[in-house]
Amino acid sequence: MKLTQEEKSWVLYDCANSAYSIAITTSLFPIIFGMFKSTGSSMDLGYFNTLASIFVAVLSPILGTIADYKDKKKRFFLFFFILGVAFTASLALVPPESGMRLLIAIFYVLSAIGFSGANIFYDSFLVDVTSDERMDKVSTQGFAFGYISSVIPFAISLLMILVLGMDKAIGYQIGFIITALWWGLLSVPIIKNVTQKHYIEPEPNPVKNSFKRLASTFSNIRQHKTVAIFLIAYFLYIDGVDTIIKMVVPYATTVLGTDSLDTFTLLAILLVIQIIAFPCAIIYGNLAKKYSARAMIIVGIFTYIISCVAAYFITSIWHIFVLGALIGSAQGGIQALSRSYYAKIIPKQNSNEFFGFYNVFGKFAAIIGPGLMALTSTITGNAKLSIFSIIPLFIAGFFVFITLPKDIKEE
Repeated sequence: MKLTQEEKSWVLYDCANSAYSIAITTSLFPIIFGMFKSTGSSMDLGYFNTLASIFVAVLSPILGTIADYKDKKKRFFLFFFILGVAFTASLALVPPESGMRLLIAIFYVLSAIGFSGANIFYDSFLVDVTSDERMDKVSTQGFAFGYISSVIPFAISLLMILVLGMDKAIGYQIGFIITALWWGLLSVPIIKNVTQKHYIEPEPNPVKNSFKRLASTFSNIRQHKTVAIFLIAYFLYIDGVDTIIKMVVPYATTVLGTDSLDTFTLLAILLVIQIIAFPCAIIYGNLAKKYSARAMIIVGIFTYIISCVAAYFITSIWHIFVLGALIGSAQGGIQALSRSYYAKIIPKQNSNEFFGFYNVFGKFAAIIGPGLMALTSTITGNAKLSIFSIIPLFIAGFFVFITLPKDIKEE
């Protein structure tokens, strides 16, 4: 399938912000965060992830409802995009020897708010750049090329870290700058070429009326039965997905220890996950066309359940490589098809408002997972047990999701 200019520009933003996901959310930042002298542990990062998620979750439906007005979507997207890029670069300004662990945590939270906030409007642009028939394909192309392209800035950062010293902060700080530049430059096409096609015409008192529409949608959500059921299922299973993305580094280093799992090997494993996720996301898109997005999302849920069970038994770096391959096989597919499935069942003129709810459910889910893992590790004193805390959410998500119809239609 040949992509249009708008579809390509939209896909390129996935390539842009995926650099943040691998470098900041998953790998480089958790490592440098652990370099700061503190009485806490690396698992405390789960609490800061929770803080950022709460902020975005509270604002998502409000901002999304206002952004449904003509010409508003791009403005909100730009604000959060700039916030995210700026504070990603700012992470390089706080070295571990400064001891200012709280300051770098604040910068991280602000960068995460920018990243997640921009994604609300980026995701909702899917209804503007393509048709229902092409959504699964375009969405999975975004995740697929996002994964493989993020390998480039991540590999460059990894090389800098290796040359300058794995235990030196300077390599990681350069990696933050590289990530910010990559994110900013590859975002130019979406800013230039993508426009809001589905919208609500401007009216007097837009803020007041936006809150009225938001209240009306929320109170009448039962009228959108398919949307409501999907959001509940999504809330449950995406919790595990986001938790694994955010907590894989703290979990692996805590369970195996730095003697068994050196930093370079860990980063190499994450690189392998990105590479594997590229073809697998495309495969998910192709199989969704044949078997349906619903069927492939179920496959992804079960893949994650198996991954969580397997994670408890890891005892060597080779187990991590195998586990990473298993996670990578489902990661892009389940995220991409969830996005396109949802985009098909919502009213397109209210896409920002509905994607605001989508992000509320996604972000509040991400609040539970990292917090549960951190809390379980603290209470039991055994980090390995923390992985079991998210399995019930995958199982519950599956049972809710299978009640959705096989043939979906816009509400």
